[in-house]
Amino acid sequence: MSNTDNRCRLVLVAPDIADVEVCTQAISDALRGGDVASVILPQYGLDDQAFQKHAEALVPVIQHAGAAALLAGDTRVAGRARADGIHVTGNAQVLAETMEKFSPKLIVGGGNATDRHHALEMGEIRPDYVFFGKIDGDIKPEAHPKNIALGEWWASMIEIPCIVMGGTDPQSVLDIANSGAEFAALRLAVFSEPSQAAAIVAQVNALLDEKAPRFED
Repeated sequence: MSNTDNRCRLVLVAPDIADVEVCTQAISDALRGGDVASVILPQYGLDDQAFQKHAEALVPVIQHAGAAALLAGDTRVAGRARADGIHVTGNAQVLAETMEKFSPKLIVGGGNATDRHHALEMGEIRPDYVFFGKIDGDIKPEAHPKNIALGEWWASMIEIPCIVMGGTDPQSVLDIANSGAEFAALRLAVFSEPSQAAAIVAQVNALLDEKAPRFED
């Protein structure tokens, strides 16, 4: 078993699959591939009732694998589905309101840090993490250079962990790891071919084990 405590770890963003059974199978397969710190569940185009159905199916699967289930969408669903946390895609004010209501009972992180100014605004709220990029922003093979630069800047001076969104190529996690960011998020890189999800997660962990820089204690 690899030691993941002192290197960048993988975060998964659930795929946009409306069929709850197919989505659950894809995530279950991916989690069998190795270490995953957390899985972010976006609401995508689902109505609240369908999103709750997804969450109630997915949250136990994620937790059973030892990962944290973070919901990005209707916050009421997080409580009903017994998720571990909430991923906020709104601005600093929304993040502050969510922190006030749910922290420290649930993990609360922010994902709209589009530049240094907004990132620092979020940092002042002391969330559990800050997310650089959009959870559906993996449109090129590589991670967006701006997000990597923000992650590098953030990791060099602020203790709050950060997650940087990767690209459609699983190898994009290495640029993120080299930035000093604590977490690299992948979506299409893992789920574009669901049958390969476990193998890709295993490949990413092997890559990080071998080449990711180690954090200093």
